[in-house]
Amino acid sequence: MKAGFLLVASALTLTACNREAPRALTKLDCPSTEGELTRISIAADGKSCVYRSSDGTEVNLELTPLVGTPQQTLAKIEADLRSTPGPMTPEAEAAQAETGAKIAEAAAVKANVGAMAAEVARVHAEAAADAGVSTSVSAKLDDAGSNRIDLPGIHVSEEGDSANVRIGPLHVDADGDDTTVNIYRDVRMRGEALSREKRGLRATFIYTGKDLPAGYRYVGFEAGGPKSGPLTVAKVRSKLDTESGDKIYHDVQELVRRNGGV
Repeated sequence: MKAGFLLVASALTLTACNREAPRALTKLDCPSTEGELTRISIAADGKSCVYRSSDGTEVNLELTPLVGTPQQTLAKIEADLRSTPGPMTPEAEAAQAETGAKIAEAAAVKANVGAMAAEVARVHAEAAADAGVSTSVSAKLDDAGSNRIDLPGIHVSEEGDSANVRIGPLHVDADGDDTTVNIYRDVRMRGEALSREKRGLRATFIYTGKDLPAGYRYVGFEAGGPKSGPLTVAKVRSKLDTESGDKIYHDVQELVRRNGGV
């Protein structure tokens, strides 16, 4: 019985501590390597560093202060990635690679929404589990021969070269060669498993299209951190198509989780 009271007291103490604002990060932890990524430079103030994969993908990891809300800050980064090539090293200009598995999945949506059913199910199940509910997802072919998924909170349709996916935090829009993926989730900060409030966020953006500058094929970011800021943002740019996206995407996530505390 005494042990039980101690456990309850410990839980209450941890919950009380969680009411304090998340500690603001002032300097990035930039390891020399992270999986397939190798660090090639680091800023003197420790607020940014650059990584490159063996096949040329470049990742700019940055500690980003909020300008307005987190959504407004990330929207500005998204717009910048789509309109400008950003800071690149001479080596990176010679060879860029693919941004990750999410890009390949987004391209699959454009070709056949039915092929996205597994990913849709995975993301929805993750969101449902976080909310404490269970659900299932299935795809069907309607009488007109179009792929459709219609469930509460999930609506997927395909018509010609266009596709639209809305499932929990996952938004995918595809039209011809242009594909945009956005994932935005409220999450708990590291060490706040007992907190009722989700004071952190995780966000993913991926874009592929013909209107990218300087020959880029894919741009995107992975972001995470406290909603009060600053956010850890990993910006990814690529000029080449490769098959190594899975490993790169995981490594980018690890860099953001390490620093963002989510």
